[in-house]
Amino acid sequence: MGRVAFVGAGPGAADLVTLRGARLLGCAEVVLADALVDPALRELAPQARWIDVGKRGFRPSTSQARIHSLLLSAARSHDLVVRLKGGDPGVFGRLDEELEALAGAGIDCEVVPGISAALAAAADSRLPLTRRGRGRSVAFSTAMTRDASLRVGRHADTEVFYMAGRQLGALGRALRQAGWEPATAVSVVSRAGCADSLRSRHRVDQLAHAALLHAGRPTVVVVGAGAEPLNAAPAGARFVSIVPSPQD
Repeated sequence: MGRVAFVGAGPGAADLVTLRGARLLGCAEVVLADALVDPALRELAPQARWIDVGKRGFRPSTSQARIHSLLLSAARSHDLVVRLKGGDPGVFGRLDEELEALAGAGIDCEVVPGISAALAAAADSRLPLTRRGRGRSVAFSTAMTRDASLRVGRHADTEVFYMAGRQLGALGRALRQAGWEPATAVSVVSRAGCADSLRSRHRVDQLAHAALLHAGRPTVVVVGAGAEPLNAAPAGARFVSIVPSPQD
């Protein structure tokens, strides 16, 4: 009986993985990898058998039951299995379900944290999620639910929505209904942590205008204090400003 290491691959570029994660990949015999993991990470585990178990919203994906079955089978026949998850394993990664499946079978495991997409989005945009005196709390939510419904509230000074790319228009309307002011700042980042990341700034009532720019790309939306622009534009920052036409 072997063991399973859940490793956070980070949100984009391969070099965002932690040193511990890289070391475990170098020892792994089997790697079960998420869809958005940088293929360059394969160079850290050339000896391992790689199995794609990725999930993508609105697309055919590997079932959770199938992932559990593969994890159990691999751990029973190999010394070390790495379950490579995008971002951080414990943030919208169904880590709880996979841990329970392993515990039920008596299989030892460990969890190595990774950089979550929200943190990468904040870093790419140079917009800190917390601000002294006016941004003391941050809430993480998912814009993608099993029934494609949005559950939006106002729980913190800054709210971060994952998996929001196809729901930007609906998200903007839901934010208004939840009590966010129309002029509230919004930052949208797609492919956070990657060389081709895109960032755009909006107001809540203009969020739908970001849909075309970020279409088909993994997208994070930051609302509130953490999306407010700083006094000076940072050197090297690349933002796309979307200005609606007068009739909008």
